[in-house]
Amino acid sequence: MGQFTGKTIVVTGSGKERGLGQGILQAFADDGANCVVSDLAIDAEADGVAEELRRRGAKVATIACDVSSAEQCQALVAQTIEHFGAVDVMVNNAGIGFKMKPFLEVDTATEWDQVLSVNLSGAFYCSQAAARAMVAKGNGGRIINIASQAAKTGFPHLPAYVSSKHGMVGLTRASAVELGAHGITVNAVCPNHVTTGLGAQQNEYFSKLLGFDTVEDYLANMSAKNPMGRPGLPSDTAAACLWLASDAAFYVTGEALNVSGGEEMH
Repeated sequence: MGQFTGKTIVVTGSGKERGLGQGILQAFADDGANCVVSDLAIDAEADGVAEELRRRGAKVATIACDVSSAEQCQALVAQTIEHFGAVDVMVNNAGIGFKMKPFLEVDTATEWDQVLSVNLSGAFYCSQAAARAMVAKGNGGRIINIASQAAKTGFPHLPAYVSSKHGMVGLTRASAVELGAHGITVNAVCPNHVTTGLGAQQNEYFSKLLGFDTVEDYLANMSAKNPMGRPGLPSDTAAACLWLASDAAFYVTGEALNVSGGEEMH
C-alpha cells in the first residue's frame, strides 16, 4: 500500500516517452496512485506510456486534451471523475518550449500567442477545473505547476517561454491564496534543463547559438557549471512532486521550488 493508494493524479502533457510527465506518473504509480495520461492526442506513444504504468501495477486512463481549450480542460477533469471518482492531484506539465527565436523576430500568432495559450492559459484552465471538482468533493487536493528555471531567470531566444513560466509562478501564488481555505495547496516546481524530447531540441539550438562544436560539448559545459555536476533528470522533478502532493507538505503552498542542483537559488 503506497501513500497515494486510492488517490488519482492527472498529468497533462504526459504522453511522451522519457518526458517529465511520464517520469512524474511513474513515481506516483509506484506509490499506489491511479494515473491519467493526457496529451494533445492519445497516439501509440501515449498508449505505450500508459501500458508501462499498468505494468507497474497502476490503474490507468488515457484522455486527450488540448489544454489551450478551457472546454477540453473541463472535459479532462469530468472524464477523470467518471473513471476514478475524483481528481486528487493535478499536475500542469503540458508546455511548448521548442519555439526558439530572437526577440525581434518573434511572430505574434505562431510563437507568442501559442506558447502563452498552452503554457499559461492551459495551466489556469486545468487548475480551475480541477479546483472546482476538489471543492465540490470536499477533501482538499494538490495542484502542481511544472514551471522552469526560466520562471526565475531570463534566457535568450525564448521570450514567450520565459514570460509564460514567470506567469505560472504568479498563477501559483494567486490561486494558492484563494484555495487554501478549501484544503487545496498550489505549488510550482522549477527544474533546470532536462534532456527530454523537448530538451533535445533546445540542446541542438543552443549548442549552435553559443558556438559549441557539438551538442556533447554543450552538455559537458552545462554539467560543469552545475554545483551537482549534471543537468536535471525527470526523476528529480518527480520526487519534488511526490513530496508536494504528500501529507508532509500540507502546510506548503504558493511556493516555486527550485529543483536545479543548485543552479538556481532564488
